[in-house]
Amino acid sequence: MSMEELARRVKKAALELAAVGTERKNKALARIAESLKERKEEIIRANRTDIARSEEENLPAPLVKRLKFDEGKIADVVDGIYSLIKLEDPVGKTLLATELDDGLELYKVTCPIGVIGVIFESRPDALVQIATLCLKSGNGVLLKGGSEARETNRILAEIIIGAAAEAGIPANWAALLETRADVNEMLKMDAYIDLIIPRGSNDFVRYIMDNSRIPVLGHADGICHCYVDEDADLDLALKVVVDAKTQYVAVCNATETLLVHEGIAPRFLPRLKKVLDEKKVELVGCSKTRELISVAPATEEDWRTEYLDYKLSVKVVSGLQEAIDHINTYGSGHTDSIITSSKGKAAQFMDYVDSGNVFCNCSTRFSDGFRYGFGAEVGISTGKIHTRGPVGLEGLVIYKYRLIGNGHIVEDYANRTRTFKHRKLNGEFSIEGE
Repeated sequence: MSMEELARRVKKAALELAAVGTERKNKALARIAESLKERKEEIIRANRTDIARSEEENLPAPLVKRLKFDEGKIADVVDGIYSLIKLEDPVGKTLLATELDDGLELYKVTCPIGVIGVIFESRPDALVQIATLCLKSGNGVLLKGGSEARETNRILAEIIIGAAAEAGIPANWAALLETRADVNEMLKMDAYIDLIIPRGSNDFVRYIMDNSRIPVLGHADGICHCYVDEDADLDLALKVVVDAKTQYVAVCNATETLLVHEGIAPRFLPRLKKVLDEKKVELVGCSKTRELISVAPATEEDWRTEYLDYKLSVKVVSGLQEAIDHINTYGSGHTDSIITSSKGKAAQFMDYVDSGNVFCNCSTRFSDGFRYGFGAEVGISTGKIHTRGPVGLEGLVIYKYRLIGNGHIVEDYANRTRTFKHRKLNGEFSIEGE
């Protein structure tokens, strides 16, 4: 089947899925969760095949770590699906209701985007999260995972599509792509695909943007920061920074650069180094950092680097403003956190740091759709149009305007026979007899 025919079929199914009710979508999600549990041994075997091949091919250790999809990961995605079921359906919500004139009512109502093409990295759990979020939000989806996870992705896609069909979801609402050629073809399918969400490197995301007329939503690098202020509680700061860096290093919300106020650095950095040395974290630092602890020098490139590994760059700053300036200069607009006991400084940090997620006294690792209560996420958006931060259900719907009249014509308003009233209405959109 050609890429164009596949995209056409998904588009047709997406138009049908947009009108499917909440009960049937939730039934499909429950069936997917049960199927994943029932077939977990098949999934684990496929994943072991992918891991073994990736290790033979000497793929980077962080990538292989993200590839792992064991019983614990399966349990996590199943929990995410059950959380998703409990969430309110984002489709069909009335955002605005206005009576333009007697008997002429305007409603702004949420609806699915349509067909979403998602290109994601080696994590197989991303496939489950993306597909189930698209299903709940009424969107068709074309899924392209990394080739290193091809066996795992195949079995997961088969399970999800099959289970959804058993629950009465329109056939062809989802499809799995497997080759780079498929991606290049997909980028040309603006007649059928409404949004592309790429998850990968900065260069990769830029390539997608430069080679498609389809709108692109997503993020490239996750260059996240923690700033330890002079008013920080040292014990709290140590706990937060260590978690932000080491809890799971191979993800976009792990901290890559630590900024420390010069007034607290002499007391804080030696304690931090001791703990991070035990966790095998390589440190690089600015000249002021190197006066306080023994680390390799940080380069200009370090401030712009997403390590996704046990490495952290450290900079001593003169105060809050320098920290904010550094983040807004070198950060990627993903997630940044301040550790301080000063509410005023926390508020200033959150007001002036130009990122999708700004935190106070907690780890950057909390920047996640599941942890936010979104059920899961299709990715993190660092853009400023439509949606920002972890993209869950609300980020996968747009809206349409629905106008109900009774023989109303514009000529009556043009010749001033009638005038607009523009009265706000209460209540949800409905048509009598529905």
